[in-house]
Amino acid sequence: MEAEAVVKDWWLYHGTGEGADRRARLEAGSPPPWRDFTGTPDPGYAPPGCEGQAWERTRRRGEGYVPDEQEKDVVNTALHLRRPLLITGKPGVGKSTLAYSIASDLGLGPVLHWPITSRTVLRDGLYLYDAIGRLQEAGLEQLRRPAAPVGRATTAPDAKAADTDTDAAMPAAGPEPAPTPSISRYLRLGPLGTALLPQDRPRVLLVDEIDKSDIDLPGDLLTVFEDGGFVIPELARLAQEDPTVAIGTDDDPDAAVRVAQGRVQCRYFPVVVLTSNGERDFPPAFLRRCVRLHLEPPGEEKLALIVRRRLGIDVEAGGEYQELVRDFIDRAGDGDLATDQLLNAIQLRLAGAWSAPGDRDRFLKTVMQHLTGPTA
Repeated sequence: MEAEAVVKDWWLYHGTGEGADRRARLEAGSPPPWRDFTGTPDPGYAPPGCEGQAWERTRRRGEGYVPDEQEKDVVNTALHLRRPLLITGKPGVGKSTLAYSIASDLGLGPVLHWPITSRTVLRDGLYLYDAIGRLQEAGLEQLRRPAAPVGRATTAPDAKAADTDTDAAMPAAGPEPAPTPSISRYLRLGPLGTALLPQDRPRVLLVDEIDKSDIDLPGDLLTVFEDGGFVIPELARLAQEDPTVAIGTDDDPDAAVRVAQGRVQCRYFPVVVLTSNGERDFPPAFLRRCVRLHLEPPGEEKLALIVRRRLGIDVEAGGEYQELVRDFIDRAGDGDLATDQLLNAIQLRLAGAWSAPGDRDRFLKTVMQHLTGPTA
């Protein structure tokens, strides 16, 4: 089928997996002059690779995605230009899954996920600082210090005693002030901050449902996207006393990646995927800095490919599954449906559930409930 057959020489992302050679091309490729960043990687920090539970979750979710030619063209445009990819479309068409597909296809490690709400601010994505915890620890440390020893009597019975006890008349020295707990224990990079760490290979960052954000967040992201870095003020203020501080990452609080002078500066701009359900418009300045892709609901051919890749079922070989695909498409005409609702329906039939002939209408209404429309 066309979605599987089309391959272009300039593509880095194919959506088919086994992309070690294409990842090497990605790493070796020259960025546009205006997207060339100069961060220096920490030799003691190794980002998560293609192993472990987090990677398995990324791989399983991403390998079932079926991109068409237009999607591959747009994704690869964003990869070559090193620009954020803004994906719009109805709920359930696979916007978030595409981020996992990119990471899985090119072997870029687990996806960093930043879910957005109306209360989200830029700092939530950059770093977390537990100032209250640090103050509490300083107070506890002060309580752990021994009390000051009681001084000797300051009144001498005679002149000789007064001469010899001069030091005793002075107030006894108290204990040394308690040291302030290291700030590194209370700082941790967020998903965006972790993605911007200087590395020779980009991480994939999913900024999910950015249209739900406060009106200021897209504008606040502009500077970070243009600079490819940011400053942590709490570390910058301590730069003279402690120029390099090791802090945790969004993947691992104990990772201890070193940050110099309080600044995180990328070397390779991350693969940033922003998703939007179209609940709001974005300012032109934000849109200008993104490569945009709109996903339409999949048709019958693409649905068959998704079912084959996800469940290992050839829809065309089974009449019952073909009917379910057609039912899904027909019901989608009355209100939005998510592709995973079709997968749920087929999975139930594989398990023998809802097998009675008279249950079919109730079965479809249960597993293919509209997300929008008059019956939602």
